[in-house]
Amino acid sequence: MLGVFWSLLEPLLMMGVMYLIFSHLFKSTIENYPLFLLLGIILWNFFSRSTSMGLGSIVQRAGILNQIYFPRAILPVSATITAFMMMGLEFAVFFGFVIAFQFSPPVTILFLPILIGLMFVLSLGVSLILSVFFVKYKDLQSIWSIVLYAGFFLTPVIYELDIFPKEIKEYLLINPLAHILDMAHSTTLTGNMPLLYSLGYVTMFSFGVLIVGFFVFKHYEFKVIEEV
Repeated sequence: MLGVFWSLLEPLLMMGVMYLIFSHLFKSTIENYPLFLLLGIILWNFFSRSTSMGLGSIVQRAGILNQIYFPRAILPVSATITAFMMMGLEFAVFFGFVIAFQFSPPVTILFLPILIGLMFVLSLGVSLILSVFFVKYKDLQSIWSIVLYAGFFLTPVIYELDIFPKEIKEYLLINPLAHILDMAHSTTLTGNMPLLYSLGYVTMFSFGVLIVGFFVFKHYEFKVIEEV
């Protein structure tokens, strides 16, 4: 019960702190900023949580791996699905806020499940790669924590990309998560259709990472069992 409660409380606490800072200290002009902020935090939390859980999914179940045979890929897949289910609870809170603020979502919100699906594919691909490398390289957990910390501020979770000059914005958009969050905000809150370029880029990148992750996992799968 505490785990379920925390999965709801965590994004609310983050939203409260960020809203206080950017609404009063830095004076954000983003319309419906509480909803903008909460949506960004929920989506970022899913990627952060799923990849972090996926990273340790094999090492944490070493005892089972040496006793029972089953497809090893189930472990990072189950970690991603668990994070996905936790995100579902957080979205219940989000739509509660939508009702509380009397906000009427535009019809373009129908694109949101597609964007979430692409984020799931991307997260699973990353988790497959991290899970096998973490068995040998234990420092990877600390490195990945730093990457996620930096990624939070380099991805439009708490701001819009339009605040940056074109040159900087182009570099930030190399990150597929920047495209996903930007499109999620615009389709859910402002009624803008997702750009075909952004949607195509994220689709190819996400499935590309998943394919690479699958082959990397298959290549190291039996070596991992020996080292575990």
